[in-house]
Amino acid sequence: MRIPEPGQTIVIQSYKHNGQLHRVWEETTLLKGTRNLMIGANDRTKVTESDGRTWITREPAICFFHTQYWFNVIGMIRNDGVYYYCNISSPFVFDEEALKYIDYDLDIKVFPDMTYTLLDEDEYEEHKRRMNYPKVLDQILRNNVEILESWILQRKGPFSPEFVDQWYERYLTYR
Repeated sequence: MRIPEPGQTIVIQSYKHNGQLHRVWEETTLLKGTRNLMIGANDRTKVTESDGRTWITREPAICFFHTQYWFNVIGMIRNDGVYYYCNISSPFVFDEEALKYIDYDLDIKVFPDMTYTLLDEDEYEEHKRRMNYPKVLDQILRNNVEILESWILQRKGPFSPEFVDQWYERYLTYR
């Protein structure tokens, strides 16, 4: 696996458990890339949904992906603070085409005051049934919801007060 250099742009692709392409972010600037960790940033990037619809992101965002955790974190920089959108997902893989992961529906939205809400439990249960998620996968995903909640409460990793600001400053040097 060849890791791109900081400053290069990458594509991000999310899939569903059944292998169907779910969503594509066309341009994300890589800020840090190793075999286990990728941190990227984008602003007003085009996103294409599985049905072909497209939209443009509204604000700068810092994206955190790791190979040891079953989630990824997007810190969105808005006028009233940083909002986080956390996807419960497979660990990422990177190939010549894109950074890729499987989206498992459960999401956590974190507000600037660090309160949070677990989202899409109904969608998760429906897809778990329809796509026959194994019990071991369900347990891994539930455990990672708990890890993610712990990180939020402890202000760990991408939730630390300086994380988004520092990486956004780095992103600005590439624009």
